[in-house]
Amino acid sequence: MGYILYSLTFSSFILATALYLTRNRWYHLVPITNYIYTRLPSSFTNDIESGFTSSDFDLETNVAAGDSRAGLDQQAKREVQKIMKSRRVGFDEARRMYTEARFAKNNIGLDGLPRDPKFVSFS
Repeated sequence: MGYILYSLTFSSFILATALYLTRNRWYHLVPITNYIYTRLPSSFTNDIESGFTSSDFDLETNVAAGDSRAGLDQQAKREVQKIMKSRRVGFDEARRMYTEARFAKNNIGLDGLPRDPKFVSFS
C-alpha cells in the first residue's frame, strides 16, 4: 500500500513539474473567461467609467449633485456585467434582462404585478 501511495505522489509531482515547465506551450489552449477577475467599481464615478450608465439610466446627475453613496449594488453590477459580456449587449439591454430575471425569480409578471392568485389590487 505504501509503495502505491509513494508512486502516485511521485508521479503527480513529476507531472505537475512537467506541466509547469511547459505552460507556455499549452496555457493559451485553456479557456479562461475574462469576467472572473474583473474588479467592480465602488463609486458612481467609477460606475460611469466602467460603462454602467446610459441616457436612460443617468449616473452623471448623481455625481454632479455630489452624491456620497458607494455606487450601485455590487451583486447586481456583477450580474449585469456578466450578461453584457456573455450575450454582447449594451448596458440598458443587460439591465432589462437582469430585471426580468429577478421578476421571474420573485414570481412577478413583466407588468410589475405579482402572479400570486390571492393578490388583490385596488386601483
